[in-house]
Amino acid sequence: MFKLVSNYQPAGDQPQAIENLLLGLKNNKKNQVLLGATGTGKTFTMANIIEHYNKPTLVMAHNKTLAMQLYVELKELFPDNRVEYFVSNFDFYQPEAYIPSRDLYIDKDAKQNMELDMMRLSAFNALTTRKDVIVVASVAAIYGAQDPNEYKKSFFQLNRGEKIGKKQLTNYLVSSGYVRNDIEQIPGTFSAKGDVIKIVPGWNIKTFIRIDLFGDEIDDICYIDGLNGDVTQRLSTLTIFPAQDYITSPERLTKAIELIEKELVVRLEELKQEGKNVEAQRLKQRTEYDLDMLRESGICSGIENYSRHLDLRQEGEPPYTLIDFFGDDFLTIIDESHMSIPQIRAMYNTDRSRKETLVNYGFRLKSALDNRPLNFEEFNGKLKNTIYVSATPAEYELELAHQQVAEQIIRPTGLLDPTVEVKQTVGQIDDIIAQIKERRAKNERVFITTLTIRMSEDLTSYLQEQDIKVAYLHSELKTLERSQILLDLRKGVYDCIVGVNLIREGIDIPEVSLICILDADKQGFLRNTRSLIQTIGRAARNAHGHVILYADTMSDAMVQAIKETQRRRAIQEAYNNKYDIIPQTIIKAIRDYTNIRMQDQKLHKIKNKNSKEYKTAKEGLLQDLRKQMYEASEKLDFEKAAELRDIILEIEAE
Repeated sequence: MFKLVSNYQPAGDQPQAIENLLLGLKNNKKNQVLLGATGTGKTFTMANIIEHYNKPTLVMAHNKTLAMQLYVELKELFPDNRVEYFVSNFDFYQPEAYIPSRDLYIDKDAKQNMELDMMRLSAFNALTTRKDVIVVASVAAIYGAQDPNEYKKSFFQLNRGEKIGKKQLTNYLVSSGYVRNDIEQIPGTFSAKGDVIKIVPGWNIKTFIRIDLFGDEIDDICYIDGLNGDVTQRLSTLTIFPAQDYITSPERLTKAIELIEKELVVRLEELKQEGKNVEAQRLKQRTEYDLDMLRESGICSGIENYSRHLDLRQEGEPPYTLIDFFGDDFLTIIDESHMSIPQIRAMYNTDRSRKETLVNYGFRLKSALDNRPLNFEEFNGKLKNTIYVSATPAEYELELAHQQVAEQIIRPTGLLDPTVEVKQTVGQIDDIIAQIKERRAKNERVFITTLTIRMSEDLTSYLQEQDIKVAYLHSELKTLERSQILLDLRKGVYDCIVGVNLIREGIDIPEVSLICILDADKQGFLRNTRSLIQTIGRAARNAHGHVILYADTMSDAMVQAIKETQRRRAIQEAYNNKYDIIPQTIIKAIRDYTNIRMQDQKLHKIKNKNSKEYKTAKEGLLQDLRKQMYEASEKLDFEKAAELRDIILEIEAE
């Protein structure tokens, strides 16, 4: 059973939203929408639905940062249940590709993240053995994974007192993907010294498994601390999970090799008939080398391209994914659906285009096309009951839900949506300067959003000439530089920030009381109804939130955005008046990255002087940053941990 642990009870219009959505689930409504304004506690609503519906739940988000936020929050709300995190296990990934116009082949280059790999394995294990499981996933959930039934076959159980020889036990471990390593203790390995076997699970590096044998009998099974070797728990029974998320039995591997050989013969004949002799020779050499590696070691570089044969699937048959591990009855929640759905929809075609080029030029067999994400129709076909969550749901979700929409407009803090006014473009810059000075006197800040990069740069330069403390926020800034600008804005070093798109995560700053939107009446992505509502929402963290749309005409998007904002504000005001609530600006701690910035500057100063000194200083900085990142993670400060992770990746990439 799911058990939600919290000091709070649903408030505002959360109870009504929860009741409506649960009623829809009870009546087997396949698709529903939770329309929740920013800051109304959508995650808490989702948690209450999960508890009452009591079925395995997949929560999808459109990027790793948002997924991490949801994971941390849900893990805190469900401490007695399994909450798992499932995203791509790569910090860096350059897919295999070929550019015919330049005759340029790009080999796959990837940097795997051991911790993410362990968390993925933990998710598979939880879904295979329990029902009280929540998995927070990115779009990685639609990419190929192990056949759930095959994965279950690779489990085995050990009991204290059981008769089993050392050789038989080590054979079991090898068949489950473990590699013998008597020197280094890394995830997915085991050591066998005398009658003691130590196993380092693939999903946990802090706790090892120790099995003591007495002859051909298991004498003791225990968990030991990976650091000091102390026994933390003794067990009578232990289930050994696979060391990897993809395990293939020897019988299946033999069958797969036969299928690959047959496909190679057919494909080589096709290429020769088309007059592609160079491509045929290239394919023959590459595939035969892979086959030799599979026969000798059971693995090869790019083994995922043979997944159709390894899974014994038919051509065009969809791959197994994380979703298949949920079984036949589960709940799916898609957060920020207006962003997540287009992303899921785009994955298949992007992947297909790259793979077709590799196949046509003899770098891969045709079966590589079936190493792919689900297409959108396949994805929808696997879902059971789905709740789409967004402050601005798209037409797709609304039509799919057939108006089964639960609204959540009221914020527990009592904060209102900002007031909105429209002003002419004539004299707009002088008006903006006056507005900035007025906010500065109240110790408040301003966002200015323009339509083009050139306009942002020119406006920033002009405001600086007028003695306005202003910074330009753009996509080419490093994470550290971006964080520093936002920090300086909060501290008052800057009065305002100018940018093209200020909707991104991490831009919710309570000190911002005014947003100026230039060219508000223009058409396009940055000025459609959804984007305008999202941009207006950036001022909803301040009790004096106000938005000015500078335009000479009223576009349909402006009319709809203003109308929706005023509708929500009216509902919020009525609630506050009824319960005598006075809106209060959110108080948010100010983080300081001064030490990190100083170290980063030091690195750049010594970079070209002494490579050894640079390498030493860089490694020292990275160790310090990792320590801070882990500390932030343990304190459930996901925002700081995510920012530090991005800074680490950027420094490593240099």
